[in-house]
Amino acid sequence: MTLTDTPAARIETLAAAQKARFRTGATRPESFRRTMLRRLDAALVNWEDRLCEALWQDLHKSHEEAILTELSIIRGEIHQHLRHLHEWMRPERRPTPLKLLPARSRIVAEPLGQALIVAPWNYPVQLLLNPLVGAISAGCTALLKPSPHTPHVARVIEGLIAEIFDEEYVAVVQGGREVNTQLFAMRWDVIFFTGSPTLGRVVMRAAAEHLTPVILELGGKSPCMVDRGADLRIAARRIAWGKTINAGQTCVAPDYLLLHSTLRDSFVEEYARAIKQLHGENPRRSPHYARMVDTRAYERVAGYLSQGRILFGGETDAAERYIAPTLLGDVDPESPVMQEEIFGPVLPVLTFETTDEAVEFVSAREKPLALYYFGPEETGRKVLSRTSSGGACLNDTVTHIANDRLPFGGVGNSGMGRYHGRESFEAFSHRRSVLEVPERFDLPFRYPPYRFFRWVKKIL
Repeated sequence: MTLTDTPAARIETLAAAQKARFRTGATRPESFRRTMLRRLDAALVNWEDRLCEALWQDLHKSHEEAILTELSIIRGEIHQHLRHLHEWMRPERRPTPLKLLPARSRIVAEPLGQALIVAPWNYPVQLLLNPLVGAISAGCTALLKPSPHTPHVARVIEGLIAEIFDEEYVAVVQGGREVNTQLFAMRWDVIFFTGSPTLGRVVMRAAAEHLTPVILELGGKSPCMVDRGADLRIAARRIAWGKTINAGQTCVAPDYLLLHSTLRDSFVEEYARAIKQLHGENPRRSPHYARMVDTRAYERVAGYLSQGRILFGGETDAAERYIAPTLLGDVDPESPVMQEEIFGPVLPVLTFETTDEAVEFVSAREKPLALYYFGPEETGRKVLSRTSSGGACLNDTVTHIANDRLPFGGVGNSGMGRYHGRESFEAFSHRRSVLEVPERFDLPFRYPPYRFFRWVKKIL
């Protein structure tokens, strides 16, 4: 299936219409925001089968995985916003210093305005519509740009959005690099982009022309440490699960494994056992094991298999874009598989002798989007205190993003800004400082010729 690029003139027309709609103030009332959130929630129910079918066509993603990793997360986000929107919108009172009395001080959350939301292909429903929840909740308009690499999903979402929203409020545009270039060159009030660090730099350079604020949800090489004292059966099962969701095409999937040297052989055995429990003797036949999104992605990830010794897995099928869950040993830390984000089911394994050595290895590299540690909790907390990452789990992988009460975002090379829950509302809001000064009190000491300044100085 091939998508047709939205014409440049059409994009300009939509952007102008959304700017005009926002300026009317129609998107600001709490009642309007609630109505739109409920409308999106109902549409996710009504379009569930069509969305799941599109995810299967584009990514071979099972119905269960589609619900678990895409639709349920968006609906959970909507429900949290409906519960707390009134509280988040309420002006926040702040103390006023003596020198400014009898004024009153408060912070008002106001919508930033026109939002551009650009999503990747790996979770093409969740990573487009979850930020939209924040934009709606904050009172913004939004132009949505799905990934052309998942065309079935992009077409279904376009239909869903057109059915429930006026295009002057929320609309979808389609296309590849040329459309992205046009969108990023335009002036927006906020850009929310999810993708690679390389593309994140492109977005940030373009946004700088208009001083547009950006939320960049990027990626990187998220390390996973397995230390002495870890329960290897649990560790292997949770790592295998986190690495094989969506066939490893997950921004917070474990990207490489740091394994204590005494545990390597035992871990490989447990990992093989865990994969069989999750996906059967042959993952290729599993209804819950996805495929590489396209031929280019398949060839890139399959090319990593020659950069080490296969400890487990390694089977491929180009016709199906299938790559088996694979552990790769004897890997050179300077090889491409250890320099590039893998975004596939291949997991390089490196060993360490001491926890300090593992921490030093991680800290010498770019700050990752996630960090995972398996072992004694006390040691894990020390590891976290000496490293930096967007998020982290002790004795688990990936599940921190399922808690919509925790902010999600990167740091350094893995991104900037955060969302989920209240942070989604704030990502699309401006916290405006307001000082209200009554007219009937006009204290003279602030005006020239500054009488009694010797006394005034004491309260400044």
